[in-house]
Amino acid sequence: MSFIETEEQKELRASVSKLGERFNYVDYVLPKARKGEPLTELWNEAGKLGFLGVNLPEEYGGGGAGIYELALVQEELAAQGAGLLLVVVSPAICGTIIGKYGTAEQKQQWLPSLADGSKIMAFGITEADAGSNSHQITTTARRDGDDWILSGNKIYISGVDQADAVLIVARTEDSKTGKLKPALFIVPTDSPGFVKTQMEMDIIEPDHQFILFLDDVRLPADALVGEADAALMQLFAGLDDVRLPADALVGEADAALMQLFAGLNPERILGASMAIGMGRYALNAAVKFANERTVWKTPIGAHQGISHPLAQVKIELELAKLMMQKAAVLYDSGDDFGAAEAANMAKYAAAEASIKALDQAIQTHGGAGLTKEYGLAAMLGAARIARVAPVSREMILNFVSQHSLGLPRSY
Repeated sequence: MSFIETEEQKELRASVSKLGERFNYVDYVLPKARKGEPLTELWNEAGKLGFLGVNLPEEYGGGGAGIYELALVQEELAAQGAGLLLVVVSPAICGTIIGKYGTAEQKQQWLPSLADGSKIMAFGITEADAGSNSHQITTTARRDGDDWILSGNKIYISGVDQADAVLIVARTEDSKTGKLKPALFIVPTDSPGFVKTQMEMDIIEPDHQFILFLDDVRLPADALVGEADAALMQLFAGLDDVRLPADALVGEADAALMQLFAGLNPERILGASMAIGMGRYALNAAVKFANERTVWKTPIGAHQGISHPLAQVKIELELAKLMMQKAAVLYDSGDDFGAAEAANMAKYAAAEASIKALDQAIQTHGGAGLTKEYGLAAMLGAARIARVAPVSREMILNFVSQHSLGLPRSY
């Protein structure tokens, strides 16, 4: 295993960085975010350049690379203050799930357009009364002839206003046992009975959060991702720390666990890469200011009260990045068990380092750090999301306590 990047990967970093410079934070992202407008121009350009689908199969228009390369894209965009939240959702989550478990028809219908960004798919798993306890999901799908009827609600669903469809996690009744089984459905956002309500968030972001109401949404049979018997596998390609009774497993328990890890990892890796990129942006801004700002004839960066905290931030960002790279390498090599630990640790470390970088950058700028001109205070709110979503730091600590340290489960 090596984290020394190939020439191809270095070239990809450079190309993505140039795109990020064109659509940088101060000139493009922040003005759009303040108006609540999505980063459509950046998304479209990234799609044309092939950056959005680097992890998707070549036969469907993707780059044929891995999650490492998609994380690289996200990190370099975020390092210019131009990270794309929907990269985590559309190509990483939904593209991975459809690529692994979708039917041939679903792959042909969705993967090319997810790869070039011409279509966007959101992901809906969270419910108000379930939270991290995903086996409490109550959104259900029942058969009506050849169709499915979907009923329920979701909360904190990102980018629904930009999406062509939402990949909804629901539950169906097993005809043999009568028990509810997890299943994923591709739900077009223009479906009758599909209602989205934007949530009022107290944060400056270009992407919005939504509550979804699914009022007897009628779907064709092929809206179910993959084969019905593979429903549990599809959920395990999703995002939460799913808890299910032993008799819910399809096949061997070890196989089910592998499927779970296969799905948990990409969003944590992409979340880590975005946080690391934001931290890099903040650190670069602080270093630039510390070199230029002169007090008593000396740049303030010469003083250890300024330089040492920034050096510490640099170290912590690099450590988080190494864990993120380790997780991506393990995931792309097929080591789902190994990648799970690293991906959770990377997401935790990246969130902490990113918030610290933003806070220290603001402190380095003094009063200027709170002005609109620099926009660092606005970015601090965005960085803070990484401690909460898509999985909280406490749930990651639970994971490490139980799986890495072998301590008993507390819930």
